[in-house]
Amino acid sequence: MAYAIRAAAAVLGLALLVSPAAAGLADQMQVGTVELKSAGPLTFGPEGILFVGDSQGGCVYALDTGDRPAKAATGAVKVERLTAEMAKTLSTPPDQLKVNDLAVNALSGNLYFSVTRGKGKDAMPVLLKLDRATGALSEVTTKDVRCARAMLPNATDRNRQEAITCLGYAGGKLIVAGLSNEEFASTLRVMPFPFTTAEKGASVEIYHAAHARYETNAPVRTFTTYDNGGKTYVLASYTCTPLVRFPIEDLKTGQKVRGTTVAELGNMNQPLDMFTYSKGGQDYLLLANSKRGVMKVSLKDVTTAESLTQPVRGGGTAGLPFEKVESLTGVEQLAKLDDANAVVVRKTADGLSLETVALP
Repeated sequence: MAYAIRAAAAVLGLALLVSPAAAGLADQMQVGTVELKSAGPLTFGPEGILFVGDSQGGCVYALDTGDRPAKAATGAVKVERLTAEMAKTLSTPPDQLKVNDLAVNALSGNLYFSVTRGKGKDAMPVLLKLDRATGALSEVTTKDVRCARAMLPNATDRNRQEAITCLGYAGGKLIVAGLSNEEFASTLRVMPFPFTTAEKGASVEIYHAAHARYETNAPVRTFTTYDNGGKTYVLASYTCTPLVRFPIEDLKTGQKVRGTTVAELGNMNQPLDMFTYSKGGQDYLLLANSKRGVMKVSLKDVTTAESLTQPVRGGGTAGLPFEKVESLTGVEQLAKLDDANAVVVRKTADGLSLETVALP
């Protein structure tokens, strides 16, 4: 499919932003139509700009949602039969829908979803918006909107779905996790926004205590950023389930970077979503997992902890202390809603449900 932009210049495979003297980032993007090949990881930047990972297309899109109200919506969010409501909005059978990611626009309080409609060759990517004030679902238009694209020059061809596994935004930069075609395939790209260059990214290596070896080809499954002591860190989690620290300043394109494994959270498990928050004067990481529930990890020593270097056998854990949040079961997606609450997508007998929960 094509990414059509009117009167746009193309350099290094990127849809570039123009008018650098414009007041805002959204004003600098060109009007065009984004035709996604897939819609996976999501994250928000400033001004209600939504970043969408398109693994099949080997690129990341920036999309101006225009979702910038004078005042953000507040209050709890609850949709008991989320799958059914999405199916009704898209005129699609519920069993033909898959929710890939969830992101909250902090400016409006509204929720955005990346969804796959259909299966196999007929599968189509869709972006949906949930209005927090009204509870109404609607499809996000990708036609005739301000947008930009960054092509990933070395996205993996072996397992295209893992070309982009997670997105984050911090300090004017988009962070992209995934696999590349490099020898050290696991990659973290730190890309200044507006997009100006094609980033090959940094190849990253970790010590995986549950596997008792160093690894360079396992992709980051989910990550978040954490600011401490004037530095920004990427906290990344991998399957089976190491938690690893990377100073963002080290993630320079073309470099090989070894992360610091600050925790082993148990094997036979895949991390799904995470974010950091503060409560009672302490910082925590909230991490949803496929097999081990939701974990609340203390970040008290996260920036000073030495790396694990010895095997952790038999499904054991080590490193930073954590507790399991027993009240949160079946969580498949989670995001920070505000300073006191998270929003979670849970698996139920009727499909998926959505609700607000207090930060533990």
